[in-house]
Amino acid sequence: MERSSTFTAVPGWGLSAMGATALIATPVAMRQRTIDGWLAVWLAEALVAFTIALFSMQQKASRQGTDALSLARRRLLMGLLPALAAGGVLTAAIVWDGSTRLIPGVWLLLYGIGVVQAGAFSVRAVPAMGIVFVALGAVALPVPWTWANVMLAAGFGLAHIGFGAFIASRHGG
Repeated sequence: MERSSTFTAVPGWGLSAMGATALIATPVAMRQRTIDGWLAVWLAEALVAFTIALFSMQQKASRQGTDALSLARRRLLMGLLPALAAGGVLTAAIVWDGSTRLIPGVWLLLYGIGVVQAGAFSVRAVPAMGIVFVALGAVALPVPWTWANVMLAAGFGLAHIGFGAFIASRHGG
């Protein structure tokens, strides 16, 4: 039965909270004088967002009376983790190469691909959100640094807030 169910414990309000923290991180990161400072802000934000995601996923699972490590949740994580790992490896390679302008686009593309993959076992809004991230990443790759960061804020900030609110309203929080 569990294998045929769609994953509806994606934490809508958690996604919105993740988006809010990304909108806070964006201007802080943009004020950094070095790429190392910019990366430090975004890596701290990623840790905050990951913590919010785990906590809100656990809270929603508890409210629904389901196991936080159900098959559907493991599928979600296993769909997302390879893309996130690839993002880490590519970020290191890009920084080493000096092509740091590409980082926002690469992050958006890989996160979007991971969300689409993870969303294969979820409600339709999840893969749709992934497609938005992929599109923003494609736009961010060729544009100047400032605009690439605007795309980063649009994705990790506004898209998370918008899709989070939609998921929360339609799928129980």
